[in-house]
Amino acid sequence: MLAAKILKKGVLTLFLGAIAIVFLFPIVITFTNSLMTEQEISINYGSIGQMNQAARFVNLKLLPDQVTLEQYRKVLVDSPRYLAMFWNSVFMVVPIIAGHTLVASLAAYAFSKLKFRGRESLFLVYVLTMLMPFQVTLVPNYIMADRLGLLNSPIAILLPGIFAAFGVFMLRQFMLEIPYDYIEAGKMDGAGHLRIFFEIMLPMVKPGLAALVLLLFVDYWNMVEQPIVFLDDPFKQPLSVYLSRINAEPGVAFAASVIYMAPMVLLFLYAEAYFIEGIQLSGIKG
Repeated sequence: MLAAKILKKGVLTLFLGAIAIVFLFPIVITFTNSLMTEQEISINYGSIGQMNQAARFVNLKLLPDQVTLEQYRKVLVDSPRYLAMFWNSVFMVVPIIAGHTLVASLAAYAFSKLKFRGRESLFLVYVLTMLMPFQVTLVPNYIMADRLGLLNSPIAILLPGIFAAFGVFMLRQFMLEIPYDYIEAGKMDGAGHLRIFFEIMLPMVKPGLAALVLLLFVDYWNMVEQPIVFLDDPFKQPLSVYLSRINAEPGVAFAASVIYMAPMVLLFLYAEAYFIEGIQLSGIKG
């Protein structure tokens, strides 16, 4: 019996390890190839313009013969547009995350802890808007932005992102698991709803907030459709659009992709512990 359990665990470990390798392989290839010299990359890949015709002859190489940071120098020093669009992404994503988190947490508190007429019906409307495909709401958002004179302005992207319904739904699920006794204790101490919200509720849903921030960052850092539709000026578009249209030597593309992925990887590594804590929080019963 013990040998069977060990064998089963070993097989499962190997299976999960194989899946992890499959998913991590493109990331590893991108990173290691970004450290190759231009000559080595040219030998292995040729040019991006030729890769469609000769893709099956591409020689995927894992380790470089000579490690160099030349491709990063080209991206960060010789390509000022890359850094400009990087900051475009930052100035779009950070306000969306901050605004969405604040609005969603306040709305989630109201939907989970306040009793008012029509609460469940209004929340159902929130859920229905969240279930709609992005393409369904894109046209109404474009019409509204056009009539408000917001086209070719980042505000046309910020407002729909800040007031999206996903964060409300997610944080409400966390707050529903918090016993109402904490609210009653705050009221007995003379605290109003704002004080209860900021001093009691927010600290208790910190894992949910961290998870929401991570999901929002990944979603809006990788957005392509919204900038293409709402921003006509290419110099106002974020880095995700630049990478989707990159037309340079493969070495520069590899280095640009690594820098693009770095914020998401670092944020995920930082927030990983909060996901575990969030699972524990979801077990609290009110």
